[in-house]
Amino acid sequence: MVSSMEQRVAKAVTMTDVLAARRRIASHVLRSSLTPSMSLSSHTGHPILFKNEHQQLTGSFKLRGATNAVLSLSSEEQQRGVAAASTGNHGRALSHAALATGAKAIICMSSLVPTNKVEAIRALGAEARIVGKSQDDAQREVDRLVAEDGLIDIPPFDRAEIIAGQATLGLEIIEDAPELDAVLVPLSGGGLIAGVALAIKTVSPKTRIIGVSMERGAAMVACLAAGRPIEVDELETLADSLGGGIGLSNRYTFGMVRDLVDETILLTEREIAGAIVHAYVHEREVIEGAAAVGIGAILSGKFLAKGPTALVLSGRNIDMGVHAQLIAETHPALVGDA
Repeated sequence: MVSSMEQRVAKAVTMTDVLAARRRIASHVLRSSLTPSMSLSSHTGHPILFKNEHQQLTGSFKLRGATNAVLSLSSEEQQRGVAAASTGNHGRALSHAALATGAKAIICMSSLVPTNKVEAIRALGAEARIVGKSQDDAQREVDRLVAEDGLIDIPPFDRAEIIAGQATLGLEIIEDAPELDAVLVPLSGGGLIAGVALAIKTVSPKTRIIGVSMERGAAMVACLAAGRPIEVDELETLADSLGGGIGLSNRYTFGMVRDLVDETILLTEREIAGAIVHAYVHEREVIEGAAAVGIGAILSGKFLAKGPTALVLSGRNIDMGVHAQLIAETHPALVGDA
């Protein structure tokens, strides 16, 4: 029987899609671990668990959605090649998935994308194009490639196959920890949190889904406040993977986030930096700013745990020079280890 919640989002993605995605990508992605954080559990007085998506082969959860999307294409579509606008992690995941199927990949990125992410894409054999200063600029180049060269656009979040792929990690979370009170999820264009919310709330409607983003250019939060997709200025931030707009013609994620996400939290750059440092010093985990926002929400007191809580550590692809600098500012004795 289809739940009323699933009926509300039936035009986007269903649990049937999620289960199909899980079967499709099972041999291509890691079922990441769900592990306790001793430091944050002690800090909050409640069990805090990390969903370790930064352990995926390409260093982020994006491998799930990109792999599902590429494997869902016909042989003819794969031969035409794929293109995407990306802040880095989606491009890396799509390049990996394309390489595995022999498809050509062109990844378009703005000048705000860190160099280490651009080089990681090129290392996988994809073409990396730097276009303009925003995701919107990069997307215009993708649109041209689709119109003129026939490539298939695989966007980082607003595609049913992407959302279904990301949803598989939400299914894993609730299977491994069925009594969760809340799940904190990095919030950008909404592909991750839309999928996670669909999977978790279908199984456990009482579990709260909290989206966490940065104060500097949080597009989805601004769109939710406006009640519709709007353009938002893209700004430099430590949580660079959360940058970019949601698209004025957004088909899926805006409505799903609006309907399924219980709350959003915004963090300052200082709070994000503190969370990156905390992850390294107290958890011995190297994660990027976007992955650290759940930790930052807890440490800042902007999220108060009321029961068992899971945090999605979404990626590890931080520039290690930036990482070392953040550690040096607070724990100079550890710089040699960073």
